[in-house]
Amino acid sequence: MDGPQLFLVGLVLLLGVLGVMVPGVPGTWLVWAGLLWWALHERSTPAWTLLVAATALLLVVQVVTWQLPPRKLRGAGATPRMAAYAAAGAVLGFVVVPVLGAVPGFVGGVYLHERLRLGAHGEAWASMRAVMRTVGTSVLVELFACLLVLGAWVGAVLAGV
Repeated sequence: MDGPQLFLVGLVLLLGVLGVMVPGVPGTWLVWAGLLWWALHERSTPAWTLLVAATALLLVVQVVTWQLPPRKLRGAGATPRMAAYAAAGAVLGFVVVPVLGAVPGFVGGVYLHERLRLGAHGEAWASMRAVMRTVGTSVLVELFACLLVLGAWVGAVLAGV
């Protein structure tokens, strides 16, 4: 796969990861579609193995998120700015502590937003817990899975698959 097309696949994957944070955008399916595009052009065993593993993971994530309580964004006080803080925290955590850092990074991003908005630690902590109970768990599950797929794809590309 040539450079510009690889860049476009990476862009689709990145848009999918960011789409997880936006209600109504099929972020998980964008990640899967980007990986499918890459695997169809690579036509190698590792590429197809990654696609099959990602498909299984993303299907399990869809089932898990359907079992979680529905997202009630307005009732929890979640705003687009909070989503941006949470996404930035998750991506930063994913880079600093590969894979596992996405979870504390996401929670840390929500806490930082609430701390800046409310000022006091106690109020920010209580608000962060309420948001995580209402919205955060389903978003975190989807975001973590998409970041895993993105990280595996980056690893495969860097390995020269």
